[in-house]
Amino acid sequence: MEPAREKDPQSLPVIWMLPDRPARGPRPAHSRGEIAAVAIKIADTGGIDAVTMRRVAAEIGCGTMSLYRYVPTKDHLFDLMIDAAAGEVEPPARPSGDWRADLRMVAQVHRAMLLRHPWLTALQAGRPSFGPNSLRALEFALSVLDLLGLTIDQMLIMVDTLIAFVRGAAVSELAEQEAQRRTGLNERQWQASLAPYVRTLMESGKYPMFNRVIADAGQPHSDAGSDYHFGVRLERVLDGLAAGLPAPPG
Repeated sequence: MEPAREKDPQSLPVIWMLPDRPARGPRPAHSRGEIAAVAIKIADTGGIDAVTMRRVAAEIGCGTMSLYRYVPTKDHLFDLMIDAAAGEVEPPARPSGDWRADLRMVAQVHRAMLLRHPWLTALQAGRPSFGPNSLRALEFALSVLDLLGLTIDQMLIMVDTLIAFVRGAAVSELAEQEAQRRTGLNERQWQASLAPYVRTLMESGKYPMFNRVIADAGQPHSDAGSDYHFGVRLERVLDGLAAGLPAPPG
């Protein structure tokens, strides 16, 4: 059981306003970076529910109450984990000048991060904590769009739309991985197991568009792989974002 918080959460500063190491008490033996790394390792193997203050304290070799000297609440720990994951890849120092290529890179890096750390899909969708690594990524993404004649609201919408697409795509990929683990069937084997039922659906004539998907669509039957399918969808998203850009002068 997690120790109860003694303070009103509203009275606690965000983690980035607190010193990296406790200013009082015994000489600190751990850093927030070390604590975040341990928590991420636990979440990667056991899911976010496996991350408890007691478990993290045991892994780094300190008492649970001692851990609270470094990280006041579990929400603060989650903030550290999110930002540590965001810091695994340093964004470029400046945009390349090709906004589409830069946003494509942002999307690919973000997808890779979510696939490495599946627990992030839920945590990252919540309230942002504006950690330093997360802010560097946001600064780069917005700076890519800064010379396109857009307002800051329009730039935010574009970046939010892109990240929402990436997160949704990652959730689908992770769900497929979990289905394969749970059932022992890969996608081809799963499709084969559905074949008798699909034939009854097609023969019923009730779903003509579904029949066209089964009979004519190449994508559901392609062996191109998830990277290819993500790339195709990403280009359509970038096309949509491009359609909202102001017309060039003249």
